[in-house]
Amino acid sequence: MTRAKDLPLVLIGAGGHAKVVLSLARALGRDVIGVCDPALARDGATAWRGVPVLGDDEALSALDIDRVGLLNGIGQVSHNKVRRTLHERWTSKGFRFVALAHPGAVIDPTATLGDGAQVMAGAIVQADATIGASTIVNTGVRVDHDCRIGDHVHLAPGAVLCGGVEVGAGSFLGAACVVLQQVAIGEGAIVSAGAVLARPLAAGSLHAPHRRRPARAPDPSMPGDAA
Repeated sequence: MTRAKDLPLVLIGAGGHAKVVLSLARALGRDVIGVCDPALARDGATAWRGVPVLGDDEALSALDIDRVGLLNGIGQVSHNKVRRTLHERWTSKGFRFVALAHPGAVIDPTATLGDGAQVMAGAIVQADATIGASTIVNTGVRVDHDCRIGDHVHLAPGAVLCGGVEVGAGSFLGAACVVLQQVAIGEGAIVSAGAVLARPLAAGSLHAPHRRRPARAPDPSMPGDAA
């Protein structure tokens, strides 16, 4: 069997995240030989961003599982499970999703990436960190030493995970959030953008602390505002 790093690649999806994944693959010099997307197929498109359109997702069934690797171009917002469903469907048929790390990312040699993990430009993954299958480590994310990130997680742009953080499968950590050291996050949990998490977060929970409203001057015309 051809090694995964040598396989030509087929991209699933043609939305915003797919654009970034395609750029990532090209930055690594990988050969993307086709894209599968229902909307492109429906519109009769023959190419997308210079890549031949093979058809909708069902076109993958005609490919040799030993001769191509797959790229998941479907993004993940909160509890959107389309990305995970695609990954599980096609891996069950013998296909392999290829892990990619941008040349502009810093990945410690002792860190590990699961199948289909995507590490974007400017991200840093430190010593002995583990990134699960199909997990997105988006632009500028910081994953410090000994973090364990489960499968199908999305670390949105600018998220910061201090040392020893554990993140359960299917969780979503919003842009620019900060998770302090040794904090554990259960499966399917959500940390909102910009939030700071200092305590464990249970599976399926949402951490979205209320932001204090800016003070305003009293308005005598409003009930309760008059002195």
